[in-house]
Amino acid sequence: MTQVNYFLTEEQQMIIDLARQIVEEKIIPVRNELDENEEFPWAIIKDLAQADLFGLFIPEEYGGMGGGSLEICLALEHLAHGCIAITTTYAASALGGYPILLFGSEEQKKKYLPEIASGKKLAAFGLTEANAGSDAAGIQTTAEEDGDFWVLNGSKQWITNGGEAEIYTIIAKTDKHKGARGASAFIVEKGDAGFSFGKKERKMGLRASSTRELFFDDCRIPKDRILGRRGQGFIIAMRTLDLARPGIGAVGVGLAQAALDEAARYARQRVQFGQPIISFQAIQHMLADMATEIEASRALIYSVARTIDSGSKNISKIAAMAKLFPTETAMKVAVDAVQIMGGYGYMKECPVEKMMRDAKVLQIYEGTSQILRNVIGKALNSEYAKK
Repeated sequence: MTQVNYFLTEEQQMIIDLARQIVEEKIIPVRNELDENEEFPWAIIKDLAQADLFGLFIPEEYGGMGGGSLEICLALEHLAHGCIAITTTYAASALGGYPILLFGSEEQKKKYLPEIASGKKLAAFGLTEANAGSDAAGIQTTAEEDGDFWVLNGSKQWITNGGEAEIYTIIAKTDKHKGARGASAFIVEKGDAGFSFGKKERKMGLRASSTRELFFDDCRIPKDRILGRRGQGFIIAMRTLDLARPGIGAVGVGLAQAALDEAARYARQRVQFGQPIISFQAIQHMLADMATEIEASRALIYSVARTIDSGSKNISKIAAMAKLFPTETAMKVAVDAVQIMGGYGYMKECPVEKMMRDAKVLQIYEGTSQILRNVIGKALNSEYAKK
């Protein structure tokens, strides 16, 4: 693939080169085995930690690299070219770290961010419940004050890095009668009394990623583990998702590019009716649409990431767009890649078979495509109401 010049800095290009090297040397040789065995990729997590990639978004004063949204999107895009299950594990640690970075006290930042930045401890984000996914305000996990402690009761469902992470940012209700304003955010550590994990979920795709239920049974945590102020939980969750969504879009671009690369190489090699199938206009048009939608997705993500890094605060609409369009593109491109590769594309030994299974979850986690359209539509309604 010929890379379009997006005016990246030398440091940003180094991130891409480093991610590509890890993909070629570490991820591609083991991705099928990890997927087949549903094995958590600890060895590769250590490689990412040694490469300082976990600290990309964390300020230097807390042990990070001081990068922003664009830097982490670049890493996610190019790691996803190898395997999005491994990339999701990496991304989910940033998701768990964002609430601490955004709303943590200085003491909380000094305690937890260096551990996340070094990759020594993974983080996770706990919002979703059995009856509260898209309806985040419907969470039922509670946190009650008891002297110098908070006591958490309830559960969280489908939590990425569940059971493997050491640091969890959890949204819980502190006032049942205030709706979204009655939620608060907390830091829970693996090993806290009353905090346990369910079985590792078996999934259609993303099989090397760990997804578990979290259980809180009179889980007592120190009072200073609350993030921000009481009642800020919903705001913290939404701000966190706004920052994370372009990264998931970048994961989609990486997967889609990998699927296109596989399909195009195959189309040049596969001969039918005496010529490579890439010479047929039907295949050329499919590849052309795939390439165009990928490049449009990439340009959107880089633009949104730069807007976020400029300090813009009103980002919910564009962050939703930066997840919606690229992840829809990823699913479409993966399906088309399988179609171009025919029977071979449907076989386990073919990389695009895994890519198609993996791609589906991109349209679901951190905001379904339908919810993202709601976010965009409501923002447009508000904007045009002012005109």
